[in-house]
Amino acid sequence: MGLLEVEVAVSAGSLRPGASGGVVMPHAWTPGGVVVESAFTGAHLLLLAPAGCVLNDVYREAAALEIDIDGVLVRASGALDTTTWESTGVSYHVEVDSPANGEVIDELLGVVEDVAEIPKTLRAGTTVVRGKSLAG
Repeated sequence: MGLLEVEVAVSAGSLRPGASGGVVMPHAWTPGGVVVESAFTGAHLLLLAPAGCVLNDVYREAAALEIDIDGVLVRASGALDTTTWESTGVSYHVEVDSPANGEVIDELLGVVEDVAEIPKTLRAGTTVVRGKSLAG
């Protein structure tokens, strides 16, 4: 069994990398957009989904709870078995830059853990089927 190990990062606000890092994408909750640091492979895209969802939900839930957020960085990592292409799982870590104290941020991240849609979907499992071709 060989493992393909990958890591991605998404960041916004004060935790964005310098000018040389990643691709900037528009984002509703951050004026400067989100920086995506990733290769463009299926394994990387699989990890980008939960990382992006968690970043979005940190901003969304912070706004609902009236917590000021200066920046967010989410790193997601995981591996795929190159024989079966089964995922070994996804792990993510969140860094939040905020004037709020650590206890408030921990509570915010607990809320995000409960509501983040993509991590919940992956935990529950899903099916993937090929539909009819759109080519004519």
